[in-house]
Amino acid sequence: MNIVYMDYASSSPVDPRVIEAMLPYFSEKHGNPSSVHQIGRESFEAIEDSRRKIASLINAERPDELIFTSGATESINLAIKGLAFRRLDKGKHIVTSKIEHISTMNALKFLSTKGFKITYLPVDEFGFVDPVALNDAITRETILISISYANGEVGTIQNVGEIGKIARDQGVTFHVDAVAAIGKLSIDVRKDCIDLLSFSSNDLYGPKGVGALFIRKGTKIEPIIHGGGQERGLRSGSENLPGIVGFGKAAEIAKKEMEVETSRLTELRDKLIKGILKKTENVWLNGHPTKRLPNNANFRFKFIEGESLVLRLSDFGIASATSSACTSKTLEPSHVLLAMGIPAADAQGSLLLTMGRWTQNEDVEYVIDNVPLAVDFLRKLSPLIPQGDV
Repeated sequence: MNIVYMDYASSSPVDPRVIEAMLPYFSEKHGNPSSVHQIGRESFEAIEDSRRKIASLINAERPDELIFTSGATESINLAIKGLAFRRLDKGKHIVTSKIEHISTMNALKFLSTKGFKITYLPVDEFGFVDPVALNDAITRETILISISYANGEVGTIQNVGEIGKIARDQGVTFHVDAVAAIGKLSIDVRKDCIDLLSFSSNDLYGPKGVGALFIRKGTKIEPIIHGGGQERGLRSGSENLPGIVGFGKAAEIAKKEMEVETSRLTELRDKLIKGILKKTENVWLNGHPTKRLPNNANFRFKFIEGESLVLRLSDFGIASATSSACTSKTLEPSHVLLAMGIPAADAQGSLLLTMGRWTQNEDVEYVIDNVPLAVDFLRKLSPLIPQGDV
């Protein structure tokens, strides 16, 4: 069976060009970057070259404002906990939203057990944070604002520049989770007044197991891993040399191809949304219709459960999701959809379709043709459907 992959938000394949760049660093170019001999120096230079490429992707002023981690989860934890523990003498209040990724939510939940006060801002029906409400939530004790650039589940893109300006004017550090947006949207940490930016390689079609944290010059954080002092003492441990090289190559490709690829994906996204809404009864789009990620389409269907729909679509060879892969193990409705005011019963019927570099027009047409068939099949079996309804 041919698989139509519509789950890029959970995992992206590694670009063959990235694999090619990585291969020498598994064998002949294997030196430890901390070694002073020639082989070690070659590894060090490869890491610094990747650092420059990734810094350029987000318009960082200096490459050394980036440190490498094991992935976005570690970057988020380092940003939030590292800033919180460094600023203990300044205050213990953090502002975030109710629709952040579970990595952010759990890091903040941990801090709340250590005496930190967390303000969770509501969002509107599209998933937008109100900048005015955010400004009003800031107190003398506020040390950090943490907001995602875009929501990886419903696709809504936040007004990051406006929020960043508020943070800068109020003298509060601004952390942005850019996992869903990196490589799909043009990110400018300088223009948007971002102090800390977390993201990962795999979201750029790079290897898993490597991420980065941008730390604006002058922003001080505490390390949460201690050891040999690599990455300016903020992330000890021998560097993932092949992974970092692949990360740099992926960033280089993304910067070069982003404009064309974003336009292509936006066209496919709009076709997918229009087709499913037209061919299916009792279905709604979650998130903003246009201010959303170019590869994201999130729907909710009445009278069926999203997990059943994902399993049925898998029978058609379509790989999809109901929510973020990191929260898919729970049977609870999406906290993102609930925060947007969607009733729990409707939130259970969500379907997340995300596209990527290898998605083609015929893939979208196949999904448009088969989602209605899967929905109709499940509704005929559903005890949730009222008598006489579709």
